[in-house]
Amino acid sequence: MALLVVSALLSLCCWVSFYFILCHINGSRSSEWNCRLVTLLHGILACCITAYIGYVDGPWPFTYPGTKNTPLQISAMVVSLGYFIFDMAWCVYFRTEGPVMLAHHTMSILGILLTLWLGESGIEGCAVLFGSEITNPLLQARWFLKQTGRYRTWLGDAVDVLFVLLFVVMRIFVGGTMLYCELISPRPRFFIKCGGVAMYALSWVFMVDIVRFAMRKSKSWHKQQRDQQEIVAANGHEGKKD
Repeated sequence: MALLVVSALLSLCCWVSFYFILCHINGSRSSEWNCRLVTLLHGILACCITAYIGYVDGPWPFTYPGTKNTPLQISAMVVSLGYFIFDMAWCVYFRTEGPVMLAHHTMSILGILLTLWLGESGIEGCAVLFGSEITNPLLQARWFLKQTGRYRTWLGDAVDVLFVLLFVVMRIFVGGTMLYCELISPRPRFFIKCGGVAMYALSWVFMVDIVRFAMRKSKSWHKQQRDQQEIVAANGHEGKKD
């Protein structure tokens, strides 16, 4: 346990150091810009490690929930634990996030701590990390596109569509299947199952916001199409007059 505490502190120090290095290098950029670069790196790193764990190293999370943690699973969770503590502190200090995102970070931290303390269910924890972080690079790309004035292009539309599709597939359908396997299996502890239910419920809270966003986006697209058709029709009418 002492080694886990030291490893978690080392992970936290690495993320904090990386953030301040970025602040030094990108002095002209805002604090949020540099923090989102850290978030982007964590999202890519977490997805790569947890994908390897789930698809190569094993065990398969849908079949073997509640198994003992492997060294690679522990490493992945320690890396993410340090990041979530850093990002939670950053969000609280700068007051950039609402209660839903803070609740997500709090449950992530508590879930990882519980999994590390029990020494089991690491494969589910890594599966949840993969499902949660796979949409993160797209979310950050959307923010960076807005900051650089490139969001209202085909690239911004592509990022939005991919984000919505990935969220629905991974967090709702795959996440729901994962939760079902967790609940019917006798191996995982009761607290782990409760944590799974809480994380899935939070996914539906995010899903409500995403549905609202998708509806606004759809209306915006339809309005743009109508405006373009009206412009084309108007130009054609003027051409006939000439």
